[in-house]
Amino acid sequence: MDHRTTRRTLLAAAGALLATSALSACSPATPRRVTDPSRSATPVAVPTPTAPPTWTAPAIAKRPLPAGTVTGLPAGTPGIAWTVDDGASPEVVGAYVRFARETGTRLTFFVNGVRPSWTEHADALRPLIESGQVQIGNHTWDHPALTGLSDQAIEDELTRNHEFIEHTFGVDARPYFRPPYGYHDARVDAAAARVGYTTPLLWYGTLADSGDIGAGQIVGFADQWFTAGRIVIGHANHPGTIGALPRLGRLLRQRRLGTYTLDDVFSR
Repeated sequence: MDHRTTRRTLLAAAGALLATSALSACSPATPRRVTDPSRSATPVAVPTPTAPPTWTAPAIAKRPLPAGTVTGLPAGTPGIAWTVDDGASPEVVGAYVRFARETGTRLTFFVNGVRPSWTEHADALRPLIESGQVQIGNHTWDHPALTGLSDQAIEDELTRNHEFIEHTFGVDARPYFRPPYGYHDARVDAAAARVGYTTPLLWYGTLADSGDIGAGQIVGFADQWFTAGRIVIGHANHPGTIGALPRLGRLLRQRRLGTYTLDDVFSR
């Protein structure tokens, strides 16, 4: 082979090499296969689910409803009766409804029918009431001090609110009524009993939120009063309560306290 043939062969080979390089540069890159598990990409961390918002309370045997005024739960009850009065703020009532739905907390609302909050949130409350998670009690129609009323006016306050509760929620709130401000006496109790409200339901522990206080203060009162066997009173009146609710749920869980309605605890 002469030098001209050799030169043509070398030029052809070089051209083929350049063409191959050009095609490779235009082709998609082939992913590198990793066969060594130790060289695999670090997996993305999955967020740890949050803890349940409330502790699941054990079922308890119902006790006979005692005669007269009730201020606490029977000895040995492993939780509290969280009761909520008034309903002056639709926003706070709505926050309580969401809190109950999301956490399973059992509540007893003592409503004043004059407050628009209860009508506004009636549709959201009904399923909770029907399931037994929420109970409704009678707090009179428009929150007067019953000791300053005539016997007939006492009966009218409770009867009007009774009819509102029955019409709005489809339940009979008897025998529990909560006298506004806790004011009652033998005459008030007798008038209430004539219309079926035989059990004044008071409390032994308060969130002190009938007035406008901050969430931190409310949690401070809960820290004092959220102990087994208490009936604790709160109010659906002011925005500080909204901010306190998640922290109150955590406090119950930390202390392993159940929440019970009155009907969970007492047989009527």
